[in-house]
Amino acid sequence: MTSPAPTVLVFLDPAFENGRIADSSQPQLMATDLGATRGDGVFESLLAVQGRPRKVQAHLNRLSSSAAALDLVLPEQDAWRKAIDTAINEFRDVHPAPTPEEDEVVVKLIVTRGVEGAASPTCWVQASPSPAGSRRQRETGIDVVLLDRGFDTEAGERAPWLLLGAKTLSYAVNMAALRFAHKQGADDAIFTSTDGRVLEGPTSTVLLAHLETVDDGEGSVKTIRRLITPQHDSGILPGTSQGALFAAAKAAGWELGYGPLVPQDLFDADAVWLISSIRLIAPVNHINGKEIGTPSVRKQLTAELNELFAGIE
Repeated sequence: MTSPAPTVLVFLDPAFENGRIADSSQPQLMATDLGATRGDGVFESLLAVQGRPRKVQAHLNRLSSSAAALDLVLPEQDAWRKAIDTAINEFRDVHPAPTPEEDEVVVKLIVTRGVEGAASPTCWVQASPSPAGSRRQRETGIDVVLLDRGFDTEAGERAPWLLLGAKTLSYAVNMAALRFAHKQGADDAIFTSTDGRVLEGPTSTVLLAHLETVDDGEGSVKTIRRLITPQHDSGILPGTSQGALFAAAKAAGWELGYGPLVPQDLFDADAVWLISSIRLIAPVNHINGKEIGTPSVRKQLTAELNELFAGIE
């Protein structure tokens, strides 16, 4: 029997200013909690590197946006920040990393509607090890398949109750998509809409790059780097990592673009990535079995983006 990964739980509790540490080896959630019985809640996942959580404000803002879509009232952001720090510090004290390079902690912020019949949500922060596979995929790249999400790009606006732009606990479809991709021999998936647009990965945002060599008019040439992601108004979850990387790339002279994208745009790109807060920047080697770009260009551009992303707090 495989032992569960070490985990630290810190519940947001008004009686504990910095959060209440709970024993993760003991039951903590009521069986009647609506997060467990209906998946009624929201969450965020962020990465702490050597004790420093990344993009905290962006994640707290998105948590608030998701909660608003579900009519959930959250504790103040300062309470979340204190609980995040408590969880990270407790985890690193109890489970120190073997090396500085492996000092990564996955931090999840979780909110449920609470126990059925209660008037307040259940809120906690969870700290656990970063999956070894995430670090490996950053380095070696991934193979993905395209999967139909079953919605058109206007579904989110037409039917806001579908919560397409919120990060909810109802992740059964996303996990089913990953299992299906694995059965096809792939590592991950990219969703497409019924009207033929590229959307997002089950747990990530899609990026692609084009390189264009142009004459500067003075007898020499320069290479324009263009970084593109799908439109945010197509029912996808706005990526915190994508937003931070775009800001860094713009400052470094990259041109930026926001779709709309179709599958052929992925196949025509010089490089494609799936980016998320935990796995970070994972280069896509193949889509539906077809190689994307060339290994040398993928490696070069991935190194450039990783250097930009490393400076993001």
